[in-house]
Amino acid sequence: MSKPLALIVGVGDGLSASLARLFFDQGYRITLAARDIDKIESLAKQTEATRHRCDASNPTEVKSLFSELESPLRVVVYNPSARQRAPLIDLDAEAVRTAIQVTAYGAFLVGQEAARRMLEQDIEDGARGTILFTGASAGVKGFPQSAPFAMGKFAQRGLAQSMARELHPKGIHVTWINIDGGIRNPGLTEPADKPDSMLDPDAIARSYLMLVQQDRSAWSNELELRPWVETF
Repeated sequence: MSKPLALIVGVGDGLSASLARLFFDQGYRITLAARDIDKIESLAKQTEATRHRCDASNPTEVKSLFSELESPLRVVVYNPSARQRAPLIDLDAEAVRTAIQVTAYGAFLVGQEAARRMLEQDIEDGARGTILFTGASAGVKGFPQSAPFAMGKFAQRGLAQSMARELHPKGIHVTWINIDGGIRNPGLTEPADKPDSMLDPDAIARSYLMLVQQDRSAWSNELELRPWVETF
């Protein structure tokens, strides 16, 4: 049987890059999807990945992406999100629409196509596949001047809950991960007096892999990850 395929949607140089490297090391074939695939050329070479240009909020482009994927598709990770920070009365309506389309509607489009593909597959190692949504604390509590991000993440979390309840009994593992804190992406540094006060993207990636490897007798449908100093 050919190697399993992992699709990562919304790829940059932070968490998604860590995910690509880890799953590649675990023996997966990697497909990377992003609006700007030129920026991920180096990562694609490093992980022997195929690249696909895709606006995740565009139904036509999402369908095209999945039509080109090889089988078996075992892991799909949805990372994209958009936000507009401003006082409520100053928010631009079209920017709010875009934020919700990217964070929530795009998650639906990708989740739907992933489920369609995985339902056609045989169960292997206890599952037909795993769909992971990268969430945020904004999906649990809305913060001041961040209504668009909260609306998108609340919707994304609700989508994941509905999908989990519908698809878990059919052999598809769905989880929403609350990334509750800042990620230590390239170019970001922590205060010298607060080591490990940001989430390490490699550590987050290992938690995603743990979800993929969970026994179906004890599946998680939500997971919270936060630095040890984060208040909640």
